[in-house]
Amino acid sequence: MLSVILIWFYMLFTCYVTGFACIRLISGKMAYRAKKETSYLYAGIGVVTVYAQLFSIFWKVGFAANMILLLICILCIWVFRKDMLENLNTFRLTITPAKVMIWILLLLVFAYGTSTGIIHYDTGLYHAQSIRWIEEYGVVPGLGNLHSRLAYNSAAFALSALYSMAFLGGQSYHCCAGFLAFLLALVCMEAFNKERIRKPLLSDLARIIGIYYLLIIFDEMVSPASDYFMVLLVFFIVIRWLELVERKETCYLPYGLLCLLCVVVLTVKLSGALILLLVLKPAVMMIREKRTKEIIRFLGLGIFTVAPFLIRNVILSGWLIYPFTFIDLFSFDFKIPKGMADYDAREIQVWGRGFSDVGRYDDPLLKWLPEWIGNLDGTNKIFLAMAIGGTYLLFMFLVYALVKRRRDMADFLHLAGTIAVCFWFWFLSAPLLRYGCVFLWLLPVLVWGYLYLKISPHLDRFRIFAFLVILLAVYKLGIFGMELKVGATSQYLINQKDYENFETVSYELHGYTFYYPKEGDRTGYQDFPAAPLKAGDIFRGKTIEEGFKDVAHQ
Repeated sequence: MLSVILIWFYMLFTCYVTGFACIRLISGKMAYRAKKETSYLYAGIGVVTVYAQLFSIFWKVGFAANMILLLICILCIWVFRKDMLENLNTFRLTITPAKVMIWILLLLVFAYGTSTGIIHYDTGLYHAQSIRWIEEYGVVPGLGNLHSRLAYNSAAFALSALYSMAFLGGQSYHCCAGFLAFLLALVCMEAFNKERIRKPLLSDLARIIGIYYLLIIFDEMVSPASDYFMVLLVFFIVIRWLELVERKETCYLPYGLLCLLCVVVLTVKLSGALILLLVLKPAVMMIREKRTKEIIRFLGLGIFTVAPFLIRNVILSGWLIYPFTFIDLFSFDFKIPKGMADYDAREIQVWGRGFSDVGRYDDPLLKWLPEWIGNLDGTNKIFLAMAIGGTYLLFMFLVYALVKRRRDMADFLHLAGTIAVCFWFWFLSAPLLRYGCVFLWLLPVLVWGYLYLKISPHLDRFRIFAFLVILLAVYKLGIFGMELKVGATSQYLINQKDYENFETVSYELHGYTFYYPKEGDRTGYQDFPAAPLKAGDIFRGKTIEEGFKDVAHQ
């Protein structure tokens, strides 16, 4: 726990400084200032995530990457020292002792949750190995030929490698998901003041669902699974976007900055890629204001943000977006065969439906859907029904807005429509709950919440809202308390719970020792390099750095 807190302090420093510098540079003469300090932190997370991916293309992500990052931070502090000091002074004057106490409490609680808990199955299967490859080598050509899941490129793994501190010689820490959870908790706590409780807004309803998610993953966020990174980032984007709309923000810049974070979401998890539809609003705003330079600037920043992710994809697998083969541009000798990539894509989709038999890929909707719904718990069945009904209600809102020419509904329809498209994309492709729960929950909350807030002036809004919050809080906190009581331990008060490791069998390839599991398919972190199966001679040359090729090229 103590180690997690120390790493988080380092993350707070590097993310705040780089985020502040990023916003200041992009805003230029406008000298835009974020309304909330957490916005600088999230901007920094985006910057550092891109930096870690870019660095991994050229070198391993470890000591050198952190030293260069610190030098960048020192340079940023020197260049923007006046603005930064002024901003921090303003923050100091607006902070209260009560807020400080709440933040410290949340820090301790989430640091504890990040130090212990349940290690995700896929972490032992490939998350840990993916992160260690980045720590040891950066990116290796054709790595997916050793184990196809090592080609499941996610920016979350590069970020985890940057802050793992493995280069110090101890364990490899994995506390970035917990850090994002802690930041989202700070954002969600903003709803709990007298004014907002008595007159809740749509962003407050989104915060309640954010808290619901935090309670669910509290004992799981110790794992560096990309699903958590994606969902936590989407919650922040939606909450901040709603706040901008609620205060009738007319400047394109804050919307554009959030859209850059949407690009980061794409690089973390493809199931969240369609959140990029939010770019329509700032794009229209800039076009109307004839801001050609700004349009070119944001397009360039978007390309720069996604480029390291795409480059890593190509190097790891030979495909631009693995395992999807609809874009076939390259013919490297390390390219994963199309048949294997297609099989992987089908396996993801079938697994998302709750099956392990890839032969069921062609099952029609009416065959697999009842089984999938049957496996949902009661709460998510209710959310599903409300999401499907919410789609119909959203369509009715759209028709109403067009007929009545209600331009004031455009922002709501844009955001809710984007979440609806994300929901249906997830639902009809690979609807594993952890892949897209944020869309399953936010769609009904936004649509039905909007209806509730429109009719609530004729009701007692406060009492209804308070009742819903208390009902949810009692239910989830009760379950959370029981889970915490069962799993509570003082074992990890200093160091974080380490990766799980499994018994393996070693073998030699070109003078290197490789490993595969004695039983099952998981290897963990310690035995490296490892894969579920013993590999043949797939070296492209004599060293690992030269990469691995497909067996057909031998």
